[in-house]
Amino acid sequence: MKIRIKDNSIRFRLTQSEVLELGKSGIISSFTEFVDRPFIYAIEKTKEATLSAVFIENKIVMRMPEAMVKELVSTDIVGFDGQAGLVKLLVEKDFVCIDNTMEDQSDNYPNPNLKC
Repeated sequence: MKIRIKDNSIRFRLTQSEVLELGKSGIISSFTEFVDRPFIYAIEKTKEATLSAVFIENKIVMRMPEAMVKELVSTDIVGFDGQAGLVKLLVEKDFVCIDNTMEDQSDNYPNPNLKC
């Protein structure tokens, strides 16, 4: 799982196996290990009706409605957006990059813009 934070927006990008795990268990998380403590980011399936997020201590948790999770898992929909106060939220499938990258993309979704 990748996150991009810019000003008042947070974007979570999920690989194929992460989307499946979110659908199966209802939660996925990852972390960056800093010297004194980890920075944790997670997505949790909820009963809420809209996408939301909280930041507590060193953890960002995106709360994703069950219906959105189900649709992300079972359809070709790319993602969902929402708002938490002033913060714009986005959860989306992670596609293979068009340009060359050193990053492992073996679990990313095929990019629909790539022509074979």
